[in-house]
Amino acid sequence: MTNIIEIAPDVFRISTFIPEVGLQFNQFLVRDDEPLLYHTGMIGLFSAVHEAVARLIDPSTLRWVAFSHFEQDESGSLANWLDVAPQAQAAASLVGVAINLGDVTKRPSRALMDGEVFETGRKRYRFLHTPHVPHGWDAGMLYEETGQVLFTSDLFHQLDDVEALTSNSLIDRARHTLHAYQAGPFADYQPYTRRTGAILTRLADFAPTTLATMHGSSFNGDGRAELLKLKDLLRDTAREFYPDETLAA
Repeated sequence: MTNIIEIAPDVFRISTFIPEVGLQFNQFLVRDDEPLLYHTGMIGLFSAVHEAVARLIDPSTLRWVAFSHFEQDESGSLANWLDVAPQAQAAASLVGVAINLGDVTKRPSRALMDGEVFETGRKRYRFLHTPHVPHGWDAGMLYEETGQVLFTSDLFHQLDDVEALTSNSLIDRARHTLHAYQAGPFADYQPYTRRTGAILTRLADFAPTTLATMHGSSFNGDGRAELLKLKDLLRDTAREFYPDETLAA
C-alpha cells in the first residue's frame, strides 16, 4: 500500500513498504508552479507512485525529476516519468548526467553544479555535490531553502515499516541498519571517506528543519544536530569494523 503525508508545506512523502526487503521506499513530490519529484522509485513501483502523484497534481505537468545518484530506487522509472510528463526534465549532478543520464534519457537532462540554485515558483533549491555520500561519485543532494528541507537520499536509512514523520532522533535506527548491513552482502554501502566528515558538516551548516529520508521516517526538528550525530555514527562504525585502518576525523 502506498501512503501520502505532507511533511512540510507542499512537500509530500509518498511511501511504499515492501515486506520482502523490510524497507519503505519513499519519493517526494513538491507541489509548486514547476512541480518536482525527488526519487522515482523502481519501475515496478511506477504505477503506485503515479497514482499517488495524481492525487496531488496532474502528473503530465511535472517539470523536474531529481535524485541523488543513479540507482534503481532513485531513478529506475525515470523514463516512465519523462513519457507521461512532456515538459519534465531530469536534474542531477554534472557527473551523473555525464556518466549516466546522457545515455538513458530521450531528452537533455539538467546538469547541476555544486552550489547551483534554481527556483520552481515559491521554492528555491540549492544543489550540493556530495561524492560518495551516501554512495556513488555522482551523488548529490537538494536543499529546499524556503522550507529548510534537505532531501537526504539514503542517509538515515531505517529498516521496517516505521511512522512517516517523527521529531525523535533517527540515529539509533540508522545505527541498527548500518550494523545489520555490515553483517551481510551490502556491507560498506555508506563508506566513510576522507571527505565524508566535511561533507556532512557542510550539510549540517544549512540547519535544515526537515530531513526527507528515502528509507524510513522523515524527521522534523534540529536537522543540524542529526547530521552531526550521523557523521559521528558513520566514523565510529567504520572504526569498529575496520580498527586497523587510519580514518579521517
